[in-house]
Amino acid sequence: MKIALAFAAVAGALLSAAPAHAGEVYGGVYKHAVDTLFTLDTQESGADLQLGYRFDPVVPVAKIQPYVFGSVNSDKGGTDFVGVGLSRKFNLGGMYVRPGVGLVVHDAPSLRSNPATGLRTDLGSRVLFEPEIALGLNVAPRVSVEASWVHISNGQILGKQNPGIDMIGVRANLKL
Repeated sequence: MKIALAFAAVAGALLSAAPAHAGEVYGGVYKHAVDTLFTLDTQESGADLQLGYRFDPVVPVAKIQPYVFGSVNSDKGGTDFVGVGLSRKFNLGGMYVRPGVGLVVHDAPSLRSNPATGLRTDLGSRVLFEPEIALGLNVAPRVSVEASWVHISNGQILGKQNPGIDMIGVRANLKL
């Protein structure tokens, strides 16, 4: 609940303070806790609603954009998180690839285990890495859509406990 309130506050501040033609707002829907090679079963499910803001590039030559975002899970007890990061858009004609990397703070339980296996399924630390990649399509001068993968985990840097959570979904971007 605290994460959801923080998410709403950040979103409201960004949307109300964003000057015209500065950065872009994005939002999407994701399948939560997708089973991939990078994760273990955390016993979570549901959908995630994500909302974020990408700022204009901090170094225009490098075209690296800082971003802030939040994610709210639809299931009671599911992991919500807010984060910051950096991304770079690589144009491929009308399409593009956008890799990014960031840090998130989440509200998942600090200790949790799978009753069937006895394996721990908590995320190991409150702060997690957040790599992501998107494949996008420009649909209008200021609008694009992306198929996106977002991963959160501690990368086993802060301990061996590291099931991670993957989210796969679609998001829309609007340049302001």
